[in-house]
Amino acid sequence: MRLAKSWIIAAKDFKTYRKKKNIIYTLFVVPFLIAVLIPAVIGYVAHKSPAELVVFLPAFLFFYVVLAAGLPTPIANYTIVGEKVEKSLEPLLATPTTDSEILLGKGIAAFFPPLVPLLGGSALFMLLMDLTTRGKLGYYYFPDWNSAIVVLLLLPLALLMSVLVNVVISSRVADVRVGQQLGTLAVLPLGGLYVSGELNLIDLGVTSNLLIIVAALLVADVLLFFISRAAFRREEILTKWK
Repeated sequence: MRLAKSWIIAAKDFKTYRKKKNIIYTLFVVPFLIAVLIPAVIGYVAHKSPAELVVFLPAFLFFYVVLAAGLPTPIANYTIVGEKVEKSLEPLLATPTTDSEILLGKGIAAFFPPLVPLLGGSALFMLLMDLTTRGKLGYYYFPDWNSAIVVLLLLPLALLMSVLVNVVISSRVADVRVGQQLGTLAVLPLGGLYVSGELNLIDLGVTSNLLIIVAALLVADVLLFFISRAAFRREEILTKWK
């Protein structure tokens, strides 16, 4: 597999995304809006005790993992089915590039644009949350080892899972809206963990719990990688999609 070919494909998609303002706005507005809104709400609801805050803060940060599973859906779906609809995919599939090179290039193009605002938004969230809760807790809660696990491991792994799920879906459906609706399914398991953390059914502030989730996402990403390679059939895309 030639990495240079994959980067060329990714670079082409990066240029295409810059022309789609709605995608750019979504990628940057949502993570930073959440970073401001949640601390603002916590600051307004000032009656929470320090014990309650210590339970809720890890769950609030984990919401960025949930966001990482949903934010790349429009981009990852566009990479194949969107280009097919716009009649710009056939020339790429007709080039002497392998399926793995195409998939890697599409994956790179869908992975990095959401990663930057997600990391920036989570960093701003931790800063504002510290400023909001410092008076209640008597110390700055973020950053700690658990937040490092969430931001540096869980968030990228959830993002990768979403990209792989959406690439698989995008390579099997012929309608962008259908692909996006199905792609949101990647959010459900992580959304369930977030709700469980809010309800204190799972303590998302415990390192061992976070590492178990990391291991589960890692296994899921490996399996999805092989599934995506098997699901991507360029001949079928070229000849059977209408």
